[in-house]
Amino acid sequence: MKIAFVGKGGSGKTTLSSLFIRHLTANEAPVIAVDADINQHLGVALGLDEAEAAALPAMGAHLPLIKDYLRGSNPRIASADAMIKTTPPGEGSRLLRVSENNPVYEACARSLALDGGEIRLMATGPFAESDLGVACYHSKVGAVELCLNHLIDGPEEYVVVDMTAGSDSFASGMFTRFDLTFLVAEPTRKGVSVYRQYKEYARDFGVSLAVVGNKIQSEDDLDFLRTEVGDDLLIAVGHSDWVRAMEKGRPRPFDLLEADNRCALQTLQDAAEDSYERRDWERYTQQMVHFHLKNAQSWGNAKTGVDLAAQVDPAFVLNETLAVRQPS
Repeated sequence: MKIAFVGKGGSGKTTLSSLFIRHLTANEAPVIAVDADINQHLGVALGLDEAEAAALPAMGAHLPLIKDYLRGSNPRIASADAMIKTTPPGEGSRLLRVSENNPVYEACARSLALDGGEIRLMATGPFAESDLGVACYHSKVGAVELCLNHLIDGPEEYVVVDMTAGSDSFASGMFTRFDLTFLVAEPTRKGVSVYRQYKEYARDFGVSLAVVGNKIQSEDDLDFLRTEVGDDLLIAVGHSDWVRAMEKGRPRPFDLLEADNRCALQTLQDAAEDSYERRDWERYTQQMVHFHLKNAQSWGNAKTGVDLAAQVDPAFVLNETLAVRQPS
């Protein structure tokens, strides 16, 4: 399953996504964790120190390698330079699988031992001072979007993406790349404002959305969220001494996480597994093509100097049966 965590800055989405990743790992699920947030805090939330987190390879820095590998022998793509972040796969493209080894993971992923298991951790890379005035952050996450477009995951495999804060992810089609999006909301008007934006866009594209209430201190907080988000509220999470110790740099074994929070994480996993039953590869592929054509017309054709609509393979539908069909 492809799972996204979104929410306004400071909502706790990175903390909750890291807890979910730990929970999945403790349950022996294969996991790729991706930090696609401009602030790049997921590595630290998963136990790395600041220096280790800063040393993670930036996916954006390896975009030429990613494009060249994913292009494969696809005859519709003249060169890797002609690929943009929304380029869809077609016959001859190389596809990524969660548990395989490939040049993209070798360059962009790092193995991280976690709670008796191991995950692959990937990061877009930070928005540097040198980017100011010459680039937008959405160009940084282009490598993530391209990889998601070419990634096949099964029912017991997870790709968990900590998204950029607020509604910025709607600047691209990446918000449609997930089986389920967990929106982390605090019990405040600002806390639910991002939910309203996401809900509107999600409705138009059939995006599955579930709200995770965070920083709940009272029944009044819970009533507020119930009133504001209704049936979209999946769970509510309060204070955690385990999380506070982690934030102080005093990590405890994950099995000491409070029982109610462990139950909450299991509820998230159950919801993720249910979302897999609703997966529609054909619609997923159509949405991929929709955003590619939109980007091609608005800026892609002018940037690359080619007609990017010609990259679309009308007979191709991404699905799990393609996982064994890789070009040499």
